[in-house]
Amino acid sequence: MLQSTSTVPTVQPAPPARSTRWLSAPADASTDTALRLRLLGERFHPGHWGWIVPLAVTVLAGLLRFLHLDHPHQLIFDETYYVKDAFTLLQSGVEMNWPEDHNEQFVAGDPQPQDTAEYVVHPPLGKWLIALGMAVFGADHGTGWRFSAAVAGTLSVLLTALIAQRLFRSVFLGGIAGLLLAVEGHHLVMSRTGLLDIFLSFFVLAAFGALLLDRVDGRRQLARRIGAAVARNGGAPPPSLMRYGPWLGWRPWRLVAGLLLGAACGVKLSGLAFMAVLGLMTVLWDMNARRVAGVRNWLRAGVTHDGLYAFVAVVGVGALTYLATWTGWLVTGHGYNRQWHETHPPEAWWQHLVPGPLRSLADYHRQSTQFHEGLASGHDYASSPWTWPFMGRPTSFYYEGYDDGAGGCPVDTCSAAITDLANPVIWWAGTLAVLALVLIWLGRRDWRAGAILGVYAAGQLVWFLWPERTMFFFYTIAYTPFLILAITLCLGYLMRFGRPANRRRNTVLVLAFVALAVAVSAFFMPVWTGEMIPYEQWRARMWMSSWI
Repeated sequence: MLQSTSTVPTVQPAPPARSTRWLSAPADASTDTALRLRLLGERFHPGHWGWIVPLAVTVLAGLLRFLHLDHPHQLIFDETYYVKDAFTLLQSGVEMNWPEDHNEQFVAGDPQPQDTAEYVVHPPLGKWLIALGMAVFGADHGTGWRFSAAVAGTLSVLLTALIAQRLFRSVFLGGIAGLLLAVEGHHLVMSRTGLLDIFLSFFVLAAFGALLLDRVDGRRQLARRIGAAVARNGGAPPPSLMRYGPWLGWRPWRLVAGLLLGAACGVKLSGLAFMAVLGLMTVLWDMNARRVAGVRNWLRAGVTHDGLYAFVAVVGVGALTYLATWTGWLVTGHGYNRQWHETHPPEAWWQHLVPGPLRSLADYHRQSTQFHEGLASGHDYASSPWTWPFMGRPTSFYYEGYDDGAGGCPVDTCSAAITDLANPVIWWAGTLAVLALVLIWLGRRDWRAGAILGVYAAGQLVWFLWPERTMFFFYTIAYTPFLILAITLCLGYLMRFGRPANRRRNTVLVLAFVALAVAVSAFFMPVWTGEMIPYEQWRARMWMSSWI
């Protein structure tokens, strides 16, 4: 077949229009603007609603936590230890011993501690915080010894709403996270009781928020410094700079996180697990930022340029903060084990370099570690970490039964109970959400899922290291806000799933879930706040025999 040899010019059709948001000319790929877009995405502007919604759910949380805070007018569960310890901290700067069966006398406003130092296994910061409320409102009623816990719980709701808003770039999802935590019964009970764990939870949550701010600030600095070097080099990234990337310099939010994690350890030493996970997490974030920015040796740079400084900021500042929480014990001379160094002179050469009080404090911690490792005493409400995700054995903090009209009971038999029982809908949904986040993290490499899972693991998995130790469900309060964040992330994915019509339907499903959670909280509210109700109604709320 003959073919034409003429060359007829052809016009190629124009390519279909598409967004060029992520496309840049090679000369523009490493500018400050382009790097910020790759590292941080488009800026999120929550506007006025970004404060109105979080503050609204915080007001609700405050009402639930502060109303009738003085009920019951007695020391419940471990308040018998921590509240009385807080009182002696105010009086003596250290914890002192108490006579046996002194609770009623204490509540009656006639506390009479002994003049001998008490051996305690938890650091003093949480008890100092309880003492602040007692210093303001007095030590003879529940408002005084529970006020600081209610403040910490209420502020935790505000932090959760703000963190979720920034993490998921949605005021709506931030409001859902705050609302779910505001009405969640486990968090509510711990916010209305003078125990230590709500303070641990607050400091861990605040440290996570500080590291999120540090993540943004560090990536902005990385973009700015690389962009400035590119501009000076005529539009091309300097090869020497891109080998390891620039030093990022001053990281104030990382220092704040170190302080908060040190405070968490100053409440309970289980804060060490969160310090380790969050400290590693912030370095991994920096490594990934350098990789995305085009740094060739990003892994090594993450260690040399970021990791060492992160260790100083998180662990170093945290250690100094933790030591500061022992100030009362250090500056007074009558705390338990305070004079240990007087009868135990240094043995190794390096021990001569350590001041005597610090050697005494080190021995105190040695004793405390042995105590925790050997703590295996039986308790009716002890539970295994295996049961926590399913809420197999919540803790009863308070129970009073009334018969034949006693105490104003309107029927034959009444009950007034405070049970550290989570909202079943929220808690079980949270367990499913954690499993979903594993798939999201592995399948989509969503860093938010990995961050939430890391904190959850620090609060849950660490307890499997001591299987024989006596443990309680209320330890999980340390990661409860992150269980809420896990649920919220899954709800956000659900809202964006499918076509627009399906998304509207999915949003309705999200709202229905939130409404169900709120309704269930209203149903369980009496057994979270110690309200007197007929025995049959109390029994109807004990869905499992293991909850009784």
